[in-house]
Amino acid sequence: DLLVRNDHLYMRSTTGLERVHVVYRRIDDDFLDPRVYRSDSMLGVPGIMKVYEKGNVTICNAPGTGVADDKATYRFVPDLIRYFLEEEPILQNIPSYLGRLDDDLAYILDNIGNLITKPVDGSGGYGVMVGPQASKQDLETRRRDIIARPGRWMAQPLQEFSTIPTFDGQKLEPRRSDLRAFVVTGETTWVLPGGLTRVAQNSSSYIVNSSQGGGSKDTWVLRTREAGDA
Repeated sequence: DLLVRNDHLYMRSTTGLERVHVVYRRIDDDFLDPRVYRSDSMLGVPGIMKVYEKGNVTICNAPGTGVADDKATYRFVPDLIRYFLEEEPILQNIPSYLGRLDDDLAYILDNIGNLITKPVDGSGGYGVMVGPQASKQDLETRRRDIIARPGRWMAQPLQEFSTIPTFDGQKLEPRRSDLRAFVVTGETTWVLPGGLTRVAQNSSSYIVNSSQGGGSKDTWVLRTREAGDA
């Protein structure tokens, strides 16, 4: 629970108020501070923008950076690397097709049954359709939606996930999962020795988001003991 006192940000703890210096924002800009943005927001912290403007707290993903959350950005990441870093990407992107581009739109409509389609401004797994698992009716509905507002949609080929044995209450079965790593990059790069392992709701699902019924598992990082270790 966060609150503002004397132009500083504090967290309520069992031992009293503790000063907060850095915040990682997990809500949209509109809900961040009801005194500045949406007055009906119950998610944000009243006064946090004033603290931020005075330099008394750092918001890692500052207001306005949400533009990079648009899934359409993913399509251009290799070009961004080449432009800003003057380097070739080390990791290959998953092919991504944007409805706003004529050639991509034609490809999406011709192959909609083999692609995953999703809104570019979506999150939490909402609006995602797995083409190979969708019914003809759902595919036709999605086709009409894309034709009506092509700029709102993107598509990617289906990627197979690793699976993890998961107990469903009666038996063990494989569930698709992914690992979300937490990395801080600046002059140097620091990787948190752990991560979030997300697991799909059932054995047929490709969506691991908790908002769509997905779960999580403990994540263990193992290493070989080296000479000199206690």
